[in-house]
Amino acid sequence: MSHPNPSPEPGPSRKLPRRPASTLAEKWTRIDDVDVFYRESPNPPRDPRVMAHVHGFGLSGRYLLPTAEMLADEFHTYVPDLPGFGRSGKRRDMLDIPDLARAALDFLDDRGVDKATLVGNSMGCPVIIEFAHRYPERIDRAVLVSPAGGLFNQPLRRAIRQLTVDAPREPVRMARVAVPDYVRFGVPSTMKMFRSLTQYPSLQRLLEMRIPTLVVLGERDPLLPHAHRVDEIASQTDSHVLVVLLEGAAHAINFSHPGQLAHVIRHFMDDLPIENDPDWPGHVRLYEVHRGKHHPEPRPRE
Repeated sequence: MSHPNPSPEPGPSRKLPRRPASTLAEKWTRIDDVDVFYRESPNPPRDPRVMAHVHGFGLSGRYLLPTAEMLADEFHTYVPDLPGFGRSGKRRDMLDIPDLARAALDFLDDRGVDKATLVGNSMGCPVIIEFAHRYPERIDRAVLVSPAGGLFNQPLRRAIRQLTVDAPREPVRMARVAVPDYVRFGVPSTMKMFRSLTQYPSLQRLLEMRIPTLVVLGERDPLLPHAHRVDEIASQTDSHVLVVLLEGAAHAINFSHPGQLAHVIRHFMDDLPIENDPDWPGHVRLYEVHRGKHHPEPRPRE
């Protein structure tokens, strides 16, 4: 349920983008003396379910908009730029996974949201995992798309090599969104954030989560282990995790394959079988890789 505090009018340093990046409403709020930019469903649905999208490393929420926009009429949708990222103001303590989880909680508090489903990409996934670990009563479900961090991305030179491989696999237009965000984020912030990201125990905490959790992996993502390795690891514990592989996708699935991702999120949210849409092109298919013992079984279609 959402009971938002009124958003203050943007001052001279809090201008809205000259051109809206999507059909979502673009707004500012102020949390702990920091200006926070966010986007929201322009006409929130009657469905009380709230969905907040959490961006990745060095990026703003802008690249999440293609998927968020497709779900904004079905769920009360928010896409914030967390403090230190995108258009939002900076805080000295905002370059740490637990701090970002707290910032996500502060944003939901500011918007009057009691409980939400959190959808993340890359670094946004450890933030959501930490959110669920610290504030379990505030999260309904989790959607983790291309979860990054941990040993597979260490050391930094390996992560840079992985990103270099990934770049040509993403849509060309992704660069127009990502490059300005990375430049604004800066090198010092990158080094500090990378250290926090790779040291965070994502896998351990993921398998400890006690809410329905969807993990979506791209078949062509060089930043993550192979899906069979993920299944092997996940099978060692009776978890609440559902793992789905998307054929043809790389790392930024929320941007490159919004239709397919929105489709699987809808099915996950309603506990429906994970099925392919027959209208998709032949090179795009979803595969259920792993369903944890405690993940809800798919219910029959009505």
